This record gives sequence, structure tokens and C-alpha cells, in this order.
Amino acid sequence: MTNRFKTVVSILFLISIFSCAKDTSLVDSTNVPGVIANNGNPTIPTSNLDSSLLLGNPTNAVTDESDSLNYLLQEKNITNNNESYYALSYNSQLGHANWVSWHVTYSDVSGSTTRQDNFRENTNLPFQWFRATDVSYNGSGFDRGHLCPSADRLASIESNSATFLMTNMVPQAPRNNQITWAGLEDSCRKLVQAGNELYIIAGVYGEGGSYTTSNFTTKICNGKISVPAYLWKVVVVIPNAGNDLSRINENSRIIAINIPNTNDVDNNWKNYRVSVNQIENAIGGNISLLSKLSNAIQIALKSKVDNL
Repeated sequence: MTNRFKTVVSILFLISIFSCAKDTSLVDSTNVPGVIANNGNPTIPTSNLDSSLLLGNPTNAVTDESDSLNYLLQEKNITNNNESYYALSYNSQLGHANWVSWHVTYSDVSGSTTRQDNFRENTNLPFQWFRATDVSYNGSGFDRGHLCPSADRLASIESNSATFLMTNMVPQAPRNNQITWAGLEDSCRKLVQAGNELYIIAGVYGEGGSYTTSNFTTKICNGKISVPAYLWKVVVVIPNAGNDLSRINENSRIIAINIPNTNDVDNNWKNYRVSVNQIENAIGGNISLLSKLSNAIQIALKSKVDNL
């Protein structure tokens, strides 16, 4: 082999190495090593398998247009499909989601991204279905209430913007949204800042709410959007680490709340704590929360009522 040929081979070998090197310009928001939490300890990267639907698909929602009452939408980073912002079950008859599910880590709540406020229709819905727009709630008296909150997605402009799709909104009584519901959201972020990660599922059921003490309403937007009677949320809390599903056990903390969609609710979200079993029984029908956990762990966690 001539020296010139050896040189060419060496160059081609080096090119092949660098062309296959991992691109680190995009990092999954659920897999950010070395971020320092408020407790002074670095978070540990979570598994690539950790996702918005890690604990299960509560109603077995599918991406099938024939199932317009339980249609699965997954909002993801369009340039990195390993990064899931949230998943939801959309109900075209109600004009909003049945539930939304997401995962929260320190990098999600500690970013410098500002609130985008770009409420808009979700063009990923089948074109023949009603799509709520930024003005669909105008004049209704109800807030455009986030299920997955804006402040849980501060890692990037794209992730924050995704929370303003109208498929992530429900008509919510102003005091409920701005005080009671917001109080739990803030408490959840404090848990994350203290060194935990959260798996959260939030949803609605029933019909009819009130934006004052007397204005009971069942529909808005010319009858196209149903006003839910209750909003519920389930939060599973685990310390930062990997392989999350395997680390959830009978002793894991679980917070579940069920709040009427009225404007005379108590300010303190803790007064609405219930068990997961109570939420499932109230919703009725085909819903199973935490279905990816073992039966023994499900039984233990679903019967708990948080008291911390």
C-alpha cells in the first residue's frame, strides 16, 4: 500500500467517525444531565423511555378519526420526536380534551422562556371536526384554562407555545383557574425544584359550570364547546433518577384532586384532595389511570388520599 493510498484511507476513516457522531445540538427536555436543582444536587438523566404516556393511556385513545370522542394527539418537538410535550385524548363532541398527560422535570420549569400567549387552533385535528380558536371563549365568562400549564414548559419557545393550542384548554371558572388550580400548579413546580420529577394527568368530566356564583352554563361558542362540571388532576411524585416506571412503588407520593368548575371554590387546593379511585368512580365509563403499574401498586396508590 502506497503512502498516498494510506493517507486517503485514513481521511475516509476519520470522516466516517465524525459523520456518525451523536448530534448534541438538540437535547430532550426529559434527559438533561447536570442541571442543578434548588437542593444543590444535580438531576440524574431520565430514561429515553420516560414519556407523557409512561403511566398509561387512561382511555385507550387512538389516532383513528372514526373515534371522534377519544382521539389521541401527541404534541412533540418537531425536530426531535423523543421529546414529548404532552399527550391528550380529544373529544370532538365536547370541543376539548377528555384528559392531558405529561412529564415534568427540573429543566422543564427552570428555563428562561417567556410565556408565549399564542392561543390558536390545533391544525392536527381532522379537518372536518370543529376546531376552537383563540376567540372561541370570548364573551363566555370562562377562562381558557390550561390542562398542561404554560409554566411546566419553559425549556424552549416551542414547548411553551405547544401549551397554547386550544386542544389543551377547557372553559374554566376564573377563580378556579387563577387561584385554586394555579395553587396546585405552583406546588407541583416547587416539588420539582426540590429534586423530584412528576407524572401528571389532568382532565374534566360532567357538564355545566358557573363563572360567577349564579351564571350556570353548559355550552359556549354557539353550543360547540361543552363547559365541564369538574376538573381533576393526578400527580405522581418521584425523586430524580432513571427508569421511572420501575421506581414507582406503594410508598410513592400521589396527589389527586377533584374540583367543581365554579367560581365559589375555596382558595386552597388541598381541600379538594381525593383518591384516584374516587376520581375514576366519579367519571365512570372506560377510564383506568396508572394502568402501566402493577396491580398491587395500583391498588395501593389509587386508594391513597394525600395529607402532606
